[in-house]
Amino acid sequence: MEPYDFRETRSDMTKWEYITTPLIIHNTTAILNNWGEQGWELVQIVTGPEGGLVAYFKRPVQENN
Repeated sequence: MEPYDFRETRSDMTKWEYITTPLIIHNTTAILNNWGEQGWELVQIVTGPEGGLVAYFKRPVQENN
């Protein structure tokens, strides 16, 4: 069996861009909906270094041909 060449699929792989944003607890739904309307998918919500919540989003990179 020949070794798998990862370079063969790299051009077909989805490329992602990421963004983080703080979440204001009384406005969480509006903030999440705003990013979702712009095509961002929520990946995770974590407690930030200062104690507040931070949301991590990703979306596919739109490549210009």
